[in-house]
Amino acid sequence: MPELRQNLATKEWVIISTERAKRPEEFAKKKESPLALPAYDPTCPFCEGNESQTPEEILGYRKEGTKAGQKGWQVRVVPNKFPALVPSATSVVGVQRSKSGIYLRMDGVGKHEVIIENPYHSKTLGTMSVAEVEKVIRAYHERYLVLDWDPAYRLIIIFRNQGSLAGASLLHPHSQLVATAIVPSHVRNRIYEAQRYYDELGRCVFCDMIKNEIEEKERIILQNEKFIAFVPYAASVPYEIWILPKRHEASLADLQPDDVNNLAQVLQKILAKLYRSLNNPDYNYCINSLPHYSYSGPYYHWHIQILPRLTTRAGFEIGSGININVALPEESAKFLREFVVK
Repeated sequence: MPELRQNLATKEWVIISTERAKRPEEFAKKKESPLALPAYDPTCPFCEGNESQTPEEILGYRKEGTKAGQKGWQVRVVPNKFPALVPSATSVVGVQRSKSGIYLRMDGVGKHEVIIENPYHSKTLGTMSVAEVEKVIRAYHERYLVLDWDPAYRLIIIFRNQGSLAGASLLHPHSQLVATAIVPSHVRNRIYEAQRYYDELGRCVFCDMIKNEIEEKERIILQNEKFIAFVPYAASVPYEIWILPKRHEASLADLQPDDVNNLAQVLQKILAKLYRSLNNPDYNYCINSLPHYSYSGPYYHWHIQILPRLTTRAGFEIGSGININVALPEESAKFLREFVVK
């Protein structure tokens, strides 16, 4: 019989449809591996050697003796050439909201950056080394810290679109960062639920989830001393994965530099397992972190949410907001946990 499950942190409901359940191999779609691509594509603006095709470099991790705008980099951060939001000519602090009839509007100011994760066109995070993934995370953290100190921005979202079903328009491995002057209702609702749980029980809901998953074990994929990765009890899509620091940290700004390697180990292994076991599925991931205005809250816990694009949301999901998951979370976790990356 189908089962309704509620996510403890978000209070969102999902339907676990065991009658529609698929075997893991049925989710793997036939597609060309990025490894079949050339290491260099002369038409790709993100490939090493094509630095002149991107806006000016904001941050670069480079070989000694090389300069911004030249070859020799491992990770580059540049402004998005086609940004969703644009910087203001002046400070965006106090951007004025205005009315358009009964509706509210404001200028679309903000930051939109691209983190180019690797010089090679044919790589993806699931095929990179831990050392390469660590550099990507350090770039995330460095840019987050810079923008988090800027009072102009209320929310910083770091995300990755892998594959066309996830919205990627370029094959070259990259992530994006968007900083906004608003906190949308989707984010505020999640914070509200975490605050309500803390007010009632005096504990962080995410810390309680970590404790419960460690005790029950069956939904854990892997963990190390500092981080844990598991399939949520109420996973909204097949093979949804959360990665959280075991130590309570409200914001990505709280990530300790010494812990970056531990995070890289977990993220790289998780993405390698997805890549190998499900034949390089399209996916989105997002780093959910406490907004600037409520910094250092004891009730929130930053985390990486990975959403493979293995099924399509249809009318019921769109109309109700209740997803139908055709993979039992415990079986998804077991499959990924036992899959050995060679």
